[in-house]
Amino acid sequence: MNADAVAPITARLLEQRLRERLQPSLVEVIDESAAHAGHAGASGTGAGTHFRVRIASPMFAGLPRLARHRLVYDALREYIDQGVHALALDLL
Repeated sequence: MNADAVAPITARLLEQRLRERLQPSLVEVIDESAAHAGHAGASGTGAGTHFRVRIASPMFAGLPRLARHRLVYDALREYIDQGVHALALDLL
């Protein structure tokens, strides 16, 4: 891989970042990209663009829904900027 190439975005990478930033008690990331082939934002590889995130974190305590969503989006900003097109969030 050349120095300018970006590594593929995987569910494992997103899960690792969420664990680092939000110290979740539960986290599950599923790559649903293949189900969105041909849709806006889909890559030609069928991976790395559409994810479902199920997460519970003590950092969500007392926060309104929008603030919890913002924490997740802020934690994953680097990957969103690199091509994650859609995140379906189940915040517990």
